[in-house]
Amino acid sequence: MLQSLPRAPSNSLLEQGLIRALKSFNGLLHVVLAIALVAASAMVVWEFFIEAWAAFQKDQLAHGFLHALGVLFIVWTLSALISAEVDYVRTNRFHLRVFLEVAMITLLRQLIVRPVQAVAGDVQTGDWSSLWQYGLLLAGLITVAIAHRLIGDEDALKG
Repeated sequence: MLQSLPRAPSNSLLEQGLIRALKSFNGLLHVVLAIALVAASAMVVWEFFIEAWAAFQKDQLAHGFLHALGVLFIVWTLSALISAEVDYVRTNRFHLRVFLEVAMITLLRQLIVRPVQAVAGDVQTGDWSSLWQYGLLLAGLITVAIAHRLIGDEDALKG
């Protein structure tokens, strides 16, 4: 004869209240996080325009544009985080794919900014450590891209 498993005791009123309080506090934290992401995005966009304007005034458009582009990559990162936050608030799920996208954006930014720093004299050209660091950045980008591809696109699977 089959015997049913014992049921877990129901949560006490104290536990239910604690869970409600923690969920409310978590919601408040997500509001703060959303406001911080919006404020950071606005400040970085402002920085982009300041960089572009300074490059225009100094007549260093190529160098200034590449530097401003590096700043714009930060906006891309913040945009990915805002999208992840929206998805989390709607579905209560956070995807590993977001971390990989942010890592790829960050590595791409470094791969673009690094040569600009060399031209500007911020890092020494011909230095093997700089070449080694650039190679590590490229290897890291390839590794993260492969992991991103292996995880797959959820939208394509639903399609």
